[in-house]
Amino acid sequence: MFVKSEGIVLKEIRFRETSKIVTIFSKEYGKVHGMAKGAYRPKNNLISITQPFSYSDFSFFKGKNFYHINQGDLKNSFYPLRENIYKLFYGSYMLELADSSIVEDESNEKLFQLLLKGLTVLSDLKGDYLKFILAYEIKYISFLGYKPYLDKCVLCGQKLEGRDMIFSIISGGILCGNCVYEDLNGFRINLSMLKTLKLLLYTPLDKLTDFKINKDIMFILHDIMVKYILYSIEKNSFNSLNLFKSIENRGGN
Repeated sequence: MFVKSEGIVLKEIRFRETSKIVTIFSKEYGKVHGMAKGAYRPKNNLISITQPFSYSDFSFFKGKNFYHINQGDLKNSFYPLRENIYKLFYGSYMLELADSSIVEDESNEKLFQLLLKGLTVLSDLKGDYLKFILAYEIKYISFLGYKPYLDKCVLCGQKLEGRDMIFSIISGGILCGNCVYEDLNGFRINLSMLKTLKLLLYTPLDKLTDFKINKDIMFILHDIMVKYILYSIEKNSFNSLNLFKSIENRGGN
């Protein structure tokens, strides 16, 4: 059966000498494992469309174990992501997030459009990468169905005010000062951090340059969001972030 779909390549695995198996986030069919025969041969037309980040119109033949990629038209290679270490690692993290949460033969157009928009914005970004990825994380986990509860206390519904608040990963949102002891592993946050989370949740990715956020606050919130995402999707760690941290700890060498 022949099928067509837009798709973004999430990862690739070499198969024998000249072929590869690629994981594609397709708009119509969710996660697709595609066999690209001869993709490593010189001048093969599958080379450009089977690189990670590549966004293309794909033509597949659905086989017993794999979709076989017959051809495709490249729409965007997102090449700038490969030219900057921050763009490369945060872009790889976005691909890993998608790969960790989509399933085969089940479309998720909202998440697909978020990834496509995210890669587009990140490609053109001149800085503020931490602010961008924090905004992306909050939108991603919300689109996945785990939107953090930020308007009132998750447990008692009380208005959020004062300093004694925590972000409770197990409760999925903010606990007020009266309920903080219900989660001894929660992360303390203040009103400024709470406002930042709301701002990043509702601001479009291409409008983030309109305001500034304290960098220390962003580091704290990014750490909380990573832990919340890992808990929500039942994953232990992200390889892309671990690699990024190891390189940073070695001073980039």
